[in-house]
Amino acid sequence: MNKNIDYTKLSWRDIHHGAFLSEGRMIAFPTCFPGASTPIIADESRITALAVNSEGDVYGGTSGKATHLFVAMFRGVTGAVFDMGVVKDADHCVAVCCGNRGFIACVNGPKGGQIVAQSLQGLPFDLIQEWGFFRPDFEYLGTAAEGERIVHAVADDSRKTAVGVTDNHLFTIDLDAKRFEIIGNVKGVGKIAANTQGNYFGLDEGDTLWQFNASEKKLNRRQLALPKAAWRKGNLQWAKNPGNGVLYVADDEGRLFAFDEGGGFSECLGQTDLFPIKTMSVTHDGRLFGACGEEMSHIFSYHPGRKEIRDLGIALSTIERRRYGYLFADSVVGSDGEIFFGEDDDLGHLWIYFPKIEMA
Repeated sequence: MNKNIDYTKLSWRDIHHGAFLSEGRMIAFPTCFPGASTPIIADESRITALAVNSEGDVYGGTSGKATHLFVAMFRGVTGAVFDMGVVKDADHCVAVCCGNRGFIACVNGPKGGQIVAQSLQGLPFDLIQEWGFFRPDFEYLGTAAEGERIVHAVADDSRKTAVGVTDNHLFTIDLDAKRFEIIGNVKGVGKIAANTQGNYFGLDEGDTLWQFNASEKKLNRRQLALPKAAWRKGNLQWAKNPGNGVLYVADDEGRLFAFDEGGGFSECLGQTDLFPIKTMSVTHDGRLFGACGEEMSHIFSYHPGRKEIRDLGIALSTIERRRYGYLFADSVVGSDGEIFFGEDDDLGHLWIYFPKIEMA
């Protein structure tokens, strides 16, 4: 319930329709090529990891009884999600990172965390009249750290290097050579982030951040003190502004902060009505959008010019596929500023959010 609304003064129409998405439009797209293929099996289709390549195509991984990797294309004469196959011995995908020629996925299963790779999918000739995809075998690069889960991984802006964390280790991945290396000991908690200067950050002991410089392969433990907030549960979420490189970070209770390595942390920018924040992304104009709350997530926005967090309501799709969304686990920004949300639910859909265009 939005605490800024006096529900006693609203009609049932305002209350009912106002509970759902109040700004922008969303389309829930099935995990298939509509009319030509079937969606990923319902209990294997929780979308828990997304990444976007330099062309704007979305790569993702699912969780459930099995892990599938897929590519989604909406540019040109496309409009499809292609299931590239099932990863062996995996039931949870925690990260996907796109390189310049291929991508890697970090997945977990009964034997722990492993890293798999595959080449990027080329642009099909035409998905209206003549179409075709290729499905090469996955390349299994190995176990990141024996007996440990992978917690998260993220690539840098060059798409040449990715850094990840397991339960107790930090590792790097050369995305071109498809090789990984254990760097040092760090307890993997929550998501990690990379800034535009080539530094990576993650939650460390005592409400601090560790910092890792990939070019120097230098790990600094407890390097930066976090602002006073709720960090103990490890529900750390990040989003990077593609324009100015500012990182946004959210705590366990939906408090949002801006972080610049040169200037440090901002004061609290606001707090979402529901928490924890599950995912958030910054679109091309600097506005931040995300999903927050348990069981029935709400979409929210942060406008840096107005310094305002707004609850936009429950995700809703009424175009072609009529559906409302429960939970979302990851999000990425497309080439045109649209935001893709991965639905973390059975029969998960890839949701495309088109933010409201503001008056010039």
